[in-house]
Amino acid sequence: MPMLTLDDLGVVRGVEVDDHGGVTVTITPTYSGCPAIEVMRDDLRATLGEAGYDRVEVRTVLSPPWSTDWISDDGRRKLAEAGVAPPGRVGPRPTGPIPLTLTPPSAAVRCPRCGSPATEEVSRFGPTACTALRRCPSCREPFEHMKEI
Repeated sequence: MPMLTLDDLGVVRGVEVDDHGGVTVTITPTYSGCPAIEVMRDDLRATLGEAGYDRVEVRTVLSPPWSTDWISDDGRRKLAEAGVAPPGRVGPRPTGPIPLTLTPPSAAVRCPRCGSPATEEVSRFGPTACTALRRCPSCREPFEHMKEI
């Protein structure tokens, strides 16, 4: 999603700068098998190298797992401006066994173009696994919705 920075997305978990011109960035990918993880690492190394850091280390941590709740308010705004309905808030995760549900979430998804809450799902999966395709009967526009994780 080119409209978002890794910080907007909540992927950057921490940045540590040492006294010797080195920086360590800790990231959590949106999911453990994320195909963009190497691109994220390469982009961070290149950008921080261009900014003058001699040594750049990118660490990946998978715990706690990334959540769409980590997307910043600015990131949510950028998604909507690009025509992608931002995910709703998930809230704290329960501890212990997680119940299995086989039905899709029932949350209303507002149209990012006209704001109507009466949208309908066209396909549970969009161009990426983290998006769904929806349409708005009010303004007749199709759009993507970034699913809650």
